[in-house]
Amino acid sequence: MAMVTTGSDDAALPLAIPVLAGRQWGPGADLTSHDPDALAEYLDQADFQGELGQVVALPGARTVYLVGVGEEVDLEALRKAAGSLAAASKRAGRVSTTLHHLAVDGAEGAVAEGFVLGSYSFDRYRSDPGEAPPEPGLHLIADQGSAEAADLSVASAVANAVNRARDLVNTPASDKGPEAIAKSIQAFADRPDVRFEMWTGEEVIEAGFGGLAGVNAGSARPATMLRVTYRPDGATRKLAMVGKGIVFDSGGLTLKPYESMKSMKTDMAGAAAVLAAFEAIVELAIPIEVIAITPLTENLPSGTAVKPGDVLTARNGKTMEVLNTDAEGRLVLADGLSLAAESDPDLIVDLATLTGACVVALGRKIAGLFAPDDEAAQLVEAAAARAGERVWRLPLPEDYRPDLDSEVADMKNVAGHRYGGAIHAALFLKEFVGDRAWAHLDIAGPSWPEDTGFYQGKGASGFGVRTLVQIARDLAHAESSILSAHSE
Repeated sequence: MAMVTTGSDDAALPLAIPVLAGRQWGPGADLTSHDPDALAEYLDQADFQGELGQVVALPGARTVYLVGVGEEVDLEALRKAAGSLAAASKRAGRVSTTLHHLAVDGAEGAVAEGFVLGSYSFDRYRSDPGEAPPEPGLHLIADQGSAEAADLSVASAVANAVNRARDLVNTPASDKGPEAIAKSIQAFADRPDVRFEMWTGEEVIEAGFGGLAGVNAGSARPATMLRVTYRPDGATRKLAMVGKGIVFDSGGLTLKPYESMKSMKTDMAGAAAVLAAFEAIVELAIPIEVIAITPLTENLPSGTAVKPGDVLTARNGKTMEVLNTDAEGRLVLADGLSLAAESDPDLIVDLATLTGACVVALGRKIAGLFAPDDEAAQLVEAAAARAGERVWRLPLPEDYRPDLDSEVADMKNVAGHRYGGAIHAALFLKEFVGDRAWAHLDIAGPSWPEDTGFYQGKGASGFGVRTLVQIARDLAHAESSILSAHSE
């Protein structure tokens, strides 16, 4: 775990200085004896121009890293620059920096967050991981008004939560059963302001979670529904977060091809994000009541697996005809969203690696946002932008809803054609939130980006954690409930 500290310059540590596009040295140049003009040939050979994410090490008694921040510096540029520094300085261990001296509001937190995220690696299953590098750390050189403790505590808590979500998603499916994932957060149950509730095995059926029980029918490991609630003193708002938790998705009897199945240990990335965000919200004592709900199961084929044509009954009593067993995420979310709506929250947000159609539409760097309520959509969009996670709002046209009509049940789980798949999935979920304000994030693409660089290494991204924590912070301090139109 990377540590972030602040204080006066420590000459014993390597120094990292920001450089803007065109090799314009930023704050901190006075801390090194290097002459920029004398370095021109060296930097030419390194092809260093100060572009975002470029890092070059200068030789000398004190190692100096020049860190490119690009032309227009904002919070995300600082995160990316700090992440690139973390990767480049991995063998150095602790590094001092003046990156946060750039005139950007919130720079301290962004630099700390990017460095912690960029320091992440997942080596748990390597028999010989090689020589362990020094423990990473970032020392923010104090400047007037910089490196505020509040910014650093939030940044560290959020970044470490993202890394916990990454660990959970990167872990092989065999080592993270549904009940084990739920119990990973049980340590919070000892807190007087946290309530831990778990339904597993037959309890899932008895509680009316028919979608979850149906998807689980082919698995030897029992399903688990988790609800964990944080109720701090003085909270006046309530946020419900629901995360899809398919521990492994084979497609069920509608079996996936190998290429589509091999990465399906990641199909619980929504649940991982929700649980990690919950931990960060509690750690930061954000004054809002938060309910985290994760339906957890495998989706496997067997003689007892749910079959095309079967009808399942969700927690809210609606019936669902299963025509494609590989469209299982919406079936378990039907129960999770129904449970969330029962608590009468100001806002429900669900995260799910739900559809390949959303990846086709937006690629692997942007999540699809669906929300029937403009105010809820704007709140989520603003939180995501502040957090540095990209979302794009997609439509929820009501005239697409008849495509989900079933001849034998209230609805079917697929439209019957391949067009508008992400929209149809979102319209299906809308049936289970009642009249509550709700936003759905389809994170199938950005939860496992194929590109690496900046603060994203190989594997899971932990996408959604930062946005959820920012939503909680924004909603906690909102002057009025975004649900005013719904709560009358």
